[in-house]
Amino acid sequence: MRGAYDARVTSQPASPRASRRERLAAFGRTRRGLVTGFAAFHVAYILALLPLIIAGGTEGDLPLYRLWAQDAVQGTWPIIDFEWVYPAGALIPVVAPMALGPYLYQLVWLLMLAAANWLAITAIAGARLQRRSAYPAAWYWLLSILLLAPVSMLRLEGVAAPLAIAGLVWVSRRPVVAGALIALATWIKVWPAAIAAAVVAVCRSRWWVALGGLAASAVIMVAVVAAGGATNLFSFLTIQGTRAPQLEAPVATPWVWATIWEMPGARIRQNYELATREVIGHGAMAAGEVVGWLMIVAFIAIALLLVRARTTAVLGAPRPEHAEAGLVVLGAFALTAALIVFNKVGSPQYMLWLAPIVAVGLLVDPERWRMPARWMAATSFLTTLVFPIFYMPLVRADPFAASLLLARNVLLVVLFVWSIHALWRLAVPRRAARPLVARARRRSLAPVTDPV
Repeated sequence: MRGAYDARVTSQPASPRASRRERLAAFGRTRRGLVTGFAAFHVAYILALLPLIIAGGTEGDLPLYRLWAQDAVQGTWPIIDFEWVYPAGALIPVVAPMALGPYLYQLVWLLMLAAANWLAITAIAGARLQRRSAYPAAWYWLLSILLLAPVSMLRLEGVAAPLAIAGLVWVSRRPVVAGALIALATWIKVWPAAIAAAVVAVCRSRWWVALGGLAASAVIMVAVVAAGGATNLFSFLTIQGTRAPQLEAPVATPWVWATIWEMPGARIRQNYELATREVIGHGAMAAGEVVGWLMIVAFIAIALLLVRARTTAVLGAPRPEHAEAGLVVLGAFALTAALIVFNKVGSPQYMLWLAPIVAVGLLVDPERWRMPARWMAATSFLTTLVFPIFYMPLVRADPFAASLLLARNVLLVVLFVWSIHALWRLAVPRRAARPLVARARRRSLAPVTDPV
């Protein structure tokens, strides 16, 4: 009788909601589903901004980008004629949308970013989207740009991040191309230098990657020098040197709350020259200087840890190419997280430094990266709540908005600590412990069996 009851229970059909969810999940695992998701996001974004596009307007940071592009077309170029906050490679995506004139700058920009994101998706899932096991990583990237939509499609990180994904995925299979892409991304937004450092510390193909990177860098540097911009080529490294900690940076947290509690001297102010908000108060400037030095120390220490981990966890691994793939992604994440945690500058688009690496982590070792991917998604969601939704209350020192920012920054620190702990376990393994990267699935960053 008990068996008959169990049979009746197990034979009951699934609820309509569960059935729809299963069909949707199954559709998402198909090529058509992934293409539909990609197209839906980008078309919806364009449609949402269609009134602005028709009016010839721009949104986000694009008004400033278009102004620079218009000046460049008229003969006054950033870096060539004056110091610029961005590296020279950023001129390419800033000026390119002027191809159809200033009126359609917003539309061409969005189409350019759609092309960049498609590059990232095909790098992850294959040129014909044939790598079905990589679909979760591809979907994660789409989720990331959705969660960070106010900045993922309206700032330069939207260009640099997909290039970084493609470069990181192709390190083992197309090292020269990977090096060129990582270098180009670095010349747009600097942070992919952390990926380059991880590759140099870990990968056997480092010299080929370096060749591609040096070639791309040489083209950019020679072009700038030939145009007369040699004196400003590295101005992006010093132009923000004297600023106070930015409102959203982790190091600014004590002064944000000091402002809320109305402590003497603490306040949030507007930096008109850099068009951003900063915190000031007793010790704020000194804290900004200290974290700058801590960033350098942390970067060097992590790089040394990577070299050590390569010796202990890669060279002796049963499948060293897979262990190497896992280590380079983990190292890139730790180095990039250090650039954010120990930084007096903090902007919402910085989450687009970490999310691309997490997406590649899900490709290389889904088991290891599943939980950090959830933390990163929560971090991205909180970031969008802080900016733009609760940004003006935050500027007015609203406790709830500041609590959202605090939660976001705590998650950033948690992710950084997780990556350091994972690296430490690799570099200094316990005698009886199995190497962390050895659990990576039987796939590398770019399997040799995948077609070009």
